[in-house]
Amino acid sequence: MAFPPSVRLVEVGPRDGLQNEPEAIATETKLELIDRLGAAGLAHIEAASFVSPKWVPQMADHHEVMTGLRRREGIVYSALTPNLKGLEAALECGVEEVAVFGAASETFSRKNINCSVAESLERFAPVLERAREANVRVRGYVSCVLGCPYEGEIASAKVAEVAKALHDMGCYEISLGDTIGTGTPLKAKRMLEAVARDVPLTRLAAHFHDTYGQALANLYAVLEEGVAVIDSSVAGLGGCPYAKGASGNVASEDVVYLLNGLGIQSGIDLDQLAATGHWITQAIGRPNRSKVGVALAAK
Repeated sequence: MAFPPSVRLVEVGPRDGLQNEPEAIATETKLELIDRLGAAGLAHIEAASFVSPKWVPQMADHHEVMTGLRRREGIVYSALTPNLKGLEAALECGVEEVAVFGAASETFSRKNINCSVAESLERFAPVLERAREANVRVRGYVSCVLGCPYEGEIASAKVAEVAKALHDMGCYEISLGDTIGTGTPLKAKRMLEAVARDVPLTRLAAHFHDTYGQALANLYAVLEEGVAVIDSSVAGLGGCPYAKGASGNVASEDVVYLLNGLGIQSGIDLDQLAATGHWITQAIGRPNRSKVGVALAAK
């Protein structure tokens, strides 16, 4: 297949990128980050997570974030809602899109959300039903699609099974996550082929981590297959909790630079995005993990 003419980036920095930060980040800083990302051309920003503050204290201000953000026309501001309670809280904030989070690994599912993969899907059913009633779109995440920190290799057939279940349940899009970043281009391509037999390619997104430095190569491989939605995080925010000190999310700046080089439209101003990455890493005292961002800052 040929490369898609355009790609939609789903910016996960404000949620996935910040959720494991040990020091509290001011709500105002989060709101400014979201606004700067919107100004740079990001049309889909995952802004918050409606989970218990007991488990993810960094996301305790989800209500303040979702009600305090300056909504720009044409931008989707979404939130993670793992259960019905989280969804109801998000609906009170006027959320227009939410996401649920499953896994292709039984062990990961049990350790991460304390239930089997099948049980997690059962839990999502009422969330999808309530979201439909509220006319809110639901995005589905599948983690560990190219490897698990506990089980190692994950069969592509299992990834396809979970992705299909989420799609059949009503998720309009399925984001395939290489949670520990161990994937390689050929593995990524074969996994995608397996999933695309059960879920239309136009409903699939790539969420690749860069722990082993393979994220851009893996993205190139799935772009060749026609994937047109990519999850990324400004400045590469978000480490990999299963590999101490390792990088996590692929940097949005690096993805945009790759897309620009391939002649693929994204609608994103790279210089403005890189400036945002430089600003947020300075604000929270973190290194900038975007190679493109660092290079542009050096200029």
